[in-house]
Amino acid sequence: MWGGCGLRAARGRALGLAGVRRVGRKVEPPRATGLEGKQTNRTLLVIPWLFSNNGIMCLKSNNISFAYSNKMRSLRYVGTRFHSTSTTVDPKEMKIFQALAFKWWDEQGIYAPLHSMNDLRVPFIRDNLLKMVARHQLESPLSGMKILDVGCGGGLLCEPLGRLGALVTGIDPLNENIKTAQQHKSFDPILDKRIQYKACILEDIVEETAESFDAVVASEVVEHVNDLETFIQCCCKVLKPGGSLFITTINKTQLSYALAIIFAEQIAGIVPKGTHTWEKFVSPEQLESFLESNGLLVQTIIGMLYNPFSGYWRWTENTSLNYATHAVKSSVQAENEEHHAKAPGVHGMGASQK
Repeated sequence: MWGGCGLRAARGRALGLAGVRRVGRKVEPPRATGLEGKQTNRTLLVIPWLFSNNGIMCLKSNNISFAYSNKMRSLRYVGTRFHSTSTTVDPKEMKIFQALAFKWWDEQGIYAPLHSMNDLRVPFIRDNLLKMVARHQLESPLSGMKILDVGCGGGLLCEPLGRLGALVTGIDPLNENIKTAQQHKSFDPILDKRIQYKACILEDIVEETAESFDAVVASEVVEHVNDLETFIQCCCKVLKPGGSLFITTINKTQLSYALAIIFAEQIAGIVPKGTHTWEKFVSPEQLESFLESNGLLVQTIIGMLYNPFSGYWRWTENTSLNYATHAVKSSVQAENEEHHAKAPGVHGMGASQK
């Protein structure tokens, strides 16, 4: 859930990875082993080192060591949106995110990477949506477009999209997040009219909002979803034919396990323990498969790189940690579904004849 942007890249070159090979679906999280190669369940009380010349990151305790080497040029840290939206909400995750609900608009606090990520994801959404329209207003380029932000949290992404003229609906399973979002937008009369929030999960509104949104955004959300395929299906259902789905998330690699969970949660304490579950991370290949099987045509997959020292994001070709995806709902599929709904097939005709 972090990224890097051209607007601020000049302020400092982000630490990052380059040339790291993508890891497939069957990657297993690294496990600590003893001297004879047997797995051990001992807790890692570790200190990290990075040897950038040799490309080795070591995490050591008194008797156990873990190392990761994949020709790294430098260290890159991966983040999270720190709240969960899923088709089956995880109560354990909800407790973590509930405690952070009042911190959304602290730009120097735990959500600082998300504030900074807007420099990437807002133009990413805007520019791709404008490719779909012939004309737009310079002052309000997204004027009239309806956007659904799934897992909106405190409204960090809803508000800049609203300022671009979009009519934004933000949903989140936590009432505390929605209250924070509603309170903050109330300070701006224009945003107060353009943005509406609702405490719910995506399935709750699928029927009433079928094919009603020009775009759906799920930024730093799918890594918290228990049933990703159902989640993608719901996103597709609420999109208009030709509508866009935007996703940012974390790749499922050994490196993401080492940095997002071992380092960020257990060592550095950058995010609360339990924020991530590595098994829920999804590779670009797997995500693309889910999207295309639901009639969504992938347009773009691009890596995102965060520099924790400068606090800025930038785009990168490397997708081994964070990445963004843009997919478009097929108009042909929607037309076919409408045709089948209006005209019964052979089985329907046969049944009526009987």
